[in-house]
Amino acid sequence: MVKTEKIPEAKKKVIKDFVKLAKEYPIVGAVNMENLPTKQLQNMRAQLRGKVVLKMSKRRLMKLALEEAAKEKPGIEKLIPYLKGMPALLFTKDNPFSLYKTLQKNKSTAPIRAGQSAPNDIVVPAGPTGFAPGPIIGQLGQVGIAAGIDNGKVAIKKDSKVAKEGDVISADLAGILTRLGIEPMEIGLDLTATYEDGNIFTKDVLAIDEQEYLDNISNGHRWAFNLAMECGILTKETTELLVTKAFRDAKALAVEQGIYADLVMPDILARAHNQMLSVKAKVPEN
Repeated sequence: MVKTEKIPEAKKKVIKDFVKLAKEYPIVGAVNMENLPTKQLQNMRAQLRGKVVLKMSKRRLMKLALEEAAKEKPGIEKLIPYLKGMPALLFTKDNPFSLYKTLQKNKSTAPIRAGQSAPNDIVVPAGPTGFAPGPIIGQLGQVGIAAGIDNGKVAIKKDSKVAKEGDVISADLAGILTRLGIEPMEIGLDLTATYEDGNIFTKDVLAIDEQEYLDNISNGHRWAFNLAMECGILTKETTELLVTKAFRDAKALAVEQGIYADLVMPDILARAHNQMLSVKAKVPEN
């Protein structure tokens, strides 16, 4: 039970507002707004207006609100561990997967700054650069990038992992990545998890590769169809093809074995004629 008697009235109202929204909307999401510029936040609010209510406060107040809302929505308190970075809660009636897709589409890339943590492994790909030979080769080497000269320009010799996820980026590495045009940061609302009907959908579950999903459905259909054809399983899709195949196989068998039937007589006669010509060709002329 949330104890609110020692909480100032203004903060009680904030908690009450969060609880009201959690009761009103079936989908509640935890988002991280860390490193999100004010201008982009305003743009995203405008784009999501009418679909999403985005509300932020102190982490402790959101935690208390989720615990209070759990009285009527069991399981919603499981969002608390996903209040990360600069947390906020969003409320919507949209599908969680559709919501994640919308937020991802509204993200943009940005250079990483010194002191920021790498959002994922950062790899500098092999290939040419626009740099002229000079001190830059040593600077690249200092941050773990193997470089040399190719056609009068500095070239990166091999793919180089310069940071692992979570590493704090140095000023030297941040400067090199910016000069190389590598922007590893994603700016936007980072949806860490959503709640729906007692279930928590984490970021890795929501991040569906739609093309891969469609390809899997297509492959599954093809495999099932091929299996049905191979095993002679009659379905709406296979019956006509199986009957055609059976007819073709039966006709070929009748011709091969010389079984007389109206439909195969022309083929049997043609086969006999060809055999006769073959024999004739082997018989020497007098």
